[in-house]
Amino acid sequence: MVTNKEYPDLAEKYNVAAPRYTSYPTMPYWDNTGFNQDAWKFSVRQSFLESNQSDGISLYIHLPFCESLCTYCGCNTRITKNHSVEEPYIEAVLKEWKMYREIMGATPPLIREIHLGGGTPTFFEAENLQVLIKGLLEGAAIHPDASFSFEAHPANTTVVHLQLLYDLGFRRLSLGIQDFDPKVQFIINRHQSFEQVQAVTEQARRIGYTSINFDLIYGLPLQTLEGLTNTMQLVSELMPDRIAFYSYAHVPWIKPGQRRFTERDLPDASAKTKLYEIGRSLLKGYGFLEIGMDHFALPGDELLLAERSGNLHRNFMGYTHQHTQLLIGLGVSSISDSLYAFAQNVKVVEDYLRLVNEGELPVFKGHILTDDDLIVRKHILNIMCKGYTTWNHRTEPSRAIFKAIERLQPLADDGLIELNSCGLTVTPKGKRFLRNICMAMDARLWADKPATQLFSMAI
Repeated sequence: MVTNKEYPDLAEKYNVAAPRYTSYPTMPYWDNTGFNQDAWKFSVRQSFLESNQSDGISLYIHLPFCESLCTYCGCNTRITKNHSVEEPYIEAVLKEWKMYREIMGATPPLIREIHLGGGTPTFFEAENLQVLIKGLLEGAAIHPDASFSFEAHPANTTVVHLQLLYDLGFRRLSLGIQDFDPKVQFIINRHQSFEQVQAVTEQARRIGYTSINFDLIYGLPLQTLEGLTNTMQLVSELMPDRIAFYSYAHVPWIKPGQRRFTERDLPDASAKTKLYEIGRSLLKGYGFLEIGMDHFALPGDELLLAERSGNLHRNFMGYTHQHTQLLIGLGVSSISDSLYAFAQNVKVVEDYLRLVNEGELPVFKGHILTDDDLIVRKHILNIMCKGYTTWNHRTEPSRAIFKAIERLQPLADDGLIELNSCGLTVTPKGKRFLRNICMAMDARLWADKPATQLFSMAI
């Protein structure tokens, strides 16, 4: 058990810049030298042939438009009130999907997951989202365990959005809330009332949605223990099925919008730890159970059941209760994963539209995974999803593992993991430091330590 006295000491020690490990290698360490369009297409085709029939494939669609800038946000967005951008963008996404269908061949793709992310997917008119989804599903098969989800802003999600997407097979909804404190909402420029969130939540449940997630953030500017406690109490009145309670990532060198406030407005590591601990304690008191890193769910939720059965998976969309080998990202800045390679689309909307309309995949960088990458990736996924991993030096000889064991020893000394020559297990105390544990396994990071800060702080 972690005591109040020892936890801040560890928080200070391990409060270093660390990746969130939605991929390995992490994006700053992708090696683009061996990557090209032909290699990427071959990788997609190989992965599709290996896994489509058994696992199906996942689709992530990035819808980047927002009517206003949330200054805390680290996503790739385009701020506009001009809704004439909707139809040309959807047409381009469907053209990009058609290119991938040609790569896959004549066999219909078996769609297991669709996730609409942003930006603000509910920026789009419901009828335009219908055109998008019907276009993606045309000529495809739907997996019996298919899971369709979308992210939404509580202030602009209508009953029409909810009903139309439900009719198309969507059963999961994620609402970005962050904090109900008016002072915090003002400085991060993210405004939605409790009444708006309550209305969308209750409407979704009446329609038949089976899983509603709330996104909450700790460590935001001007955030206080009193304010966060009030936010958690309001959340408990609605009892969503899942909660993502994650650390604010302060990266103003990447996202200039975060310069609306300064480090003086942010809680220090000790205060941020207290915010996390009070939030975590309240969520557990309300009956939520902890999953992986930063996630909580009510008993019976599929994410919780997946963790207990060993099927929890993590990818660029975060945690998911099922695994597909092939994830295709469509839209500006989207990231795809074929198991053997990663690829990212161009980040500027105009560049994306131009390339797609010229008949070219809009991929601009990527990484072909080496044998060592695949080994390390497996162990990092195990740590993030299962809380343990094992290795066999005879069947997977890797210098990366030997080096990682040396770096893991100090974490074992601090009681964050139980370590032996064949593997490690994350302790209850160590669950708070999953990013640090994975970082010890990160062979590419240690082989080329960054001279400047690339990642947000771990705490």
